[in-house]
This record gives sequence, C-alpha cells and structure tokens, in this order.
Amino acid sequence: WPTCLACDRMPHQQMKVRAVIFDLDETLIEEETSNDASVLAAGEIAHARRGVDRVALLAALRKRSRELFLAGPLIDYCRNIGISTREALWGTFAGDDPSLAQLRQWMPTYRLESWWGALNELGVDDRALAAELVEIFESDRSRRHVVFAESERILHHLRKNFRLGLITNGAPDIQGTKIDGAKLASFFDTIIISGDHGFGKPDLRIFQLALRRLEVAAHEAVMIGDSLNRDIAGARDAGIRTIWINRYQRTLSESHAVPDIELTDLRDLPTILIPTD
Repeated sequence: WPTCLACDRMPHQQMKVRAVIFDLDETLIEEETSNDASVLAAGEIAHARRGVDRVALLAALRKRSRELFLAGPLIDYCRNIGISTREALWGTFAGDDPSLAQLRQWMPTYRLESWWGALNELGVDDRALAAELVEIFESDRSRRHVVFAESERILHHLRKNFRLGLITNGAPDIQGTKIDGAKLASFFDTIIISGDHGFGKPDLRIFQLALRRLEVAAHEAVMIGDSLNRDIAGARDAGIRTIWINRYQRTLSESHAVPDIELTDLRDLPTILIPTD
C-alpha cells in the first residue's frame, strides 16, 4: 500500500530518479475551482438581470452541459484526447485536425444550449441572456489560471537537479493557454499535449514519447499526477514509478491503480526525490 502523507508530515520513502514528469490540471494548477469561479462570475449577470441564484445556476449548468457533451458528435474523440465538458465551454479548438474543426463548428450550439438549458431549469427562458453568459464565461475563464500555492517553488527547486517533463491531456489551444497563463512553460524540458498527437494518457505511447524526449529509461523517471486512471495506471503500465497527488482526500478502491507514494500536495517532493549519481 502506498505511503500516505497527511497533514502531520509523516516519514516517507525516497526515490532516485533522473526525470520528473508532471500532470497539469489539479496537480500544478486549479482547474475545477477556476471553472466554477468563472461560472459564478457569469452568474452575477444572470442574478442582476433575472434574479437567478448563482450557485443553482452552476449546478444546473454542470448537469445540462454534461448531458449535451456526452450525447455530442465527437464524444469518443474527446474521451481519447482528454477534452472535458468544462473545457468545451470555453476553448477555441484551434488546429488543423478534422476533429478539432468539427468541434469548432459544434461549440456555438453546444454552449448556447448548455446555458439556455441551465437557465430553463431555473425557470428562465431567455436565449439572449444565455448568449451573453456564454461570452462572459468564455472571456473570464480564458484569463483565469490559478496555480497551487507550492507549484512554482517546487518546480524551481526540482529544476536544479532533474529533467522535467509535462504531459497533459486536452486540446492544444486550451492546455497551451493554461500553461502560458500560469507561466509554467519555462520550467520544463518537454511539454506534451495529447491533442497534438492524437492520443493521451493513459495510452502507453504518450509516456514513451516523454521518456524519449527526456532521454531517460522508464525506471529513471517518476510520474506525478492526480488521476489514478490516467496518470497512475498509465505510467505504471509504462514501467514508470508514480506519486499520486490526492489533494481532496479521495479513497482508493480495489479497482484503482495503486501509486508508489500518495501525497496531499507537492511540498514533500524535494525530500522524496533524490537525483541519481
């Protein structure tokens, strides 16, 4: 069973590695809370105009956007690349890939129907307001990039002794905007975005690509991420050791991949990771 580091800073094992590979969303930056904050910001307009409760609107939008997304024309592509419902509400989906072009065509309808459906659920039938909320949310979310408090300090420390890589699932424009907005690009020797390659975590190929670019063997690297299915299981299958960042104290089930180490945040990484001689 993994070593669990809770708030009391328990002792832990150490790993000798040459390269450290990070996930992005919910590992280095706050994704879900940023999305919620942007919805609530748009909800201020809905409250001012029609008395809509912002929190209720957030819940309704989650429900309606998910329903539409799962029934959408490119759900298999989105699952493969790692494009989420919340990202589909604001990304531009720039790029030459035919699937991205199809997403660009569908997005205006998807976003309007998501917001209009959410308003309808709260008793407000106002397509003009829905269209306004689409624009407000897109603008706010594209500028909101919150980095976890310890991320930059830890990356700066590790950069001195290790080769650093980043593997993130998603559309190139969305993930690129997050990385640039969070000012994290300069820390990494290589950055791999699934949408640039047509496959994403947990696909073995994306981890092998990272190893090649970092010029290390699998046993010389460690993968750090929050997703047991994508980050931990995928890296484990590639022969890479793993550290699970469990910020929200989720519980491991028997069906989950078991990480080598479990942490509640990134703060202990400098004492866990030891450069190889």
